[in-house]
Amino acid sequence: MQIHRGYNKLMLKDPVVTMGIFDGVHRGHRALIDTVVRRASSSGGESAAITFDPHPRLVLDSRNTNLAFLNSMDEKIQLLEKAGIDNLIIIEFTPAFSKMRACDFVSEVLGRKIGTRRLVLGHDHHFGYKAEGNAATISDCAAKMGFSVEQIPGLRSKEGPVSSSLIREALLAGNLDNANKWLGYCYSLKGEVVRGKKIGRKLGFPTANINPGYRYKLIPANGVYAVEVFVTGERHTGMLSIGTNPTVNTDLSERSVEVHIFDYEKDIYGQEIAVTFRYRLRDEVRFDSATDLAVQMRSDREVALRLLR
Repeated sequence: MQIHRGYNKLMLKDPVVTMGIFDGVHRGHRALIDTVVRRASSSGGESAAITFDPHPRLVLDSRNTNLAFLNSMDEKIQLLEKAGIDNLIIIEFTPAFSKMRACDFVSEVLGRKIGTRRLVLGHDHHFGYKAEGNAATISDCAAKMGFSVEQIPGLRSKEGPVSSSLIREALLAGNLDNANKWLGYCYSLKGEVVRGKKIGRKLGFPTANINPGYRYKLIPANGVYAVEVFVTGERHTGMLSIGTNPTVNTDLSERSVEVHIFDYEKDIYGQEIAVTFRYRLRDEVRFDSATDLAVQMRSDREVALRLLR
């Protein structure tokens, strides 16, 4: 996959194009991308996806401190490459760019700069200043530039159309099974191992405290999870706790992300590790004593080992 920062001096062959934020690059996104790849292959052209950086909400909702997304840009790039797209065009999203009218974007960027031959859109796509661009207005503008527009239906679940917001809601509600099903892969998190209070070590379960590498990465609901852990490319298994550790902490204002890696004793402070959320074991619970917590952790370990085996 070729990565293009901006849209000047592109030399794409009869590109079939789609565009979006692609947060999560979930199964709905991949149905869209699969269509683009097929159309490009059948016409002898190149497939291309347009996305934006930073995320538009970071520019338009800069005062919102609760923003959280499924992917960093690096993660998004990896997922889009895996999806088989030929070209990724990353457009810088600025306050000035946000005021571009939809038809101006279609004519100037999609038409003149990129040379689009076919544009493929999702079922609910809107873009341009005040989200004025929809399939009808885009089609009218595209016809003047000599390229066609195709809109594909969305992928649906019984809970509604598969979307980034639906997946974010599932993760925040602790519904990992649905989130992973709609993503089409297991949700993951990367970060640096930092020093904690070493409470887990005292209980017989030393943990690696993870400081997420992407500031806006969505952290799933508090609870205990069975996870895969990747350290310097090596796969391990473990159990991960998200929450405030109410049994042993009096300050419940800060959440932590801690992973106990099974049968692993190396010092990995300062290293980046990745965890993949495979199963949610239980909610976070306040126990009467640290001893009771240790008993539960032993039970959690057995369940996690059985599930991950």
